[in-house]
Amino acid sequence: MKTSILIKLLLVLPLIVLFDYILMVILGCSTCLFGFGKDFYCGPYCLAGKIILGISALFFLYLIIPDIKNLFHRKAHV
Repeated sequence: MKTSILIKLLLVLPLIVLFDYILMVILGCSTCLFGFGKDFYCGPYCLAGKIILGISALFFLYLIIPDIKNLFHRKAHV
């Protein structure tokens, strides 16, 4: 069980953060290409970034909570 948590912390979490970073870069570059003004980056762009990071955090919690439950759940030896 502990190896599963370590793999998720050391491999999956950085991949999620990298995906978020690439997604935000693509969004920022495309909005710059289409000529959105500076007001866009202070408002909707920040809101989109918060939403993307929030969804990623919920996804990571969804992945890791079962492992944490199994870590603290003691099984009776039969």
